[in-house]
Amino acid sequence: MSQEALRKQLEERLAQMQARLASIKEEVTQSHSGDSAEQAQERENDEVVDAIGNETAQSIRILQAALMRLEDGTYGICERCGEEISDGRLAVIPEATRCVNCAD
Repeated sequence: MSQEALRKQLEERLAQMQARLASIKEEVTQSHSGDSAEQAQERENDEVVDAIGNETAQSIRILQAALMRLEDGTYGICERCGEEISDGRLAVIPEATRCVNCAD
């Protein structure tokens, strides 16, 4: 895969994650019901949504880091052993920072 195609794929995934996070933030800021039983359920839902939001924010940071590695020329190099990460692994996990051997 060319670097331009890779950059586009990473940028598209980043945009999806950013839109997802914006949607999550909007959902969290909605007001709660006046009914106490419904409020309890809504608060439980808020905790789940918050966890998903944190996971999404982490995904955004990982994708941004992959784009930075692409910019600085370190993309596709294992952060642990310094060897190249296989094209097959990068095709499946474009944000991978470790080769298959070091990922275990």
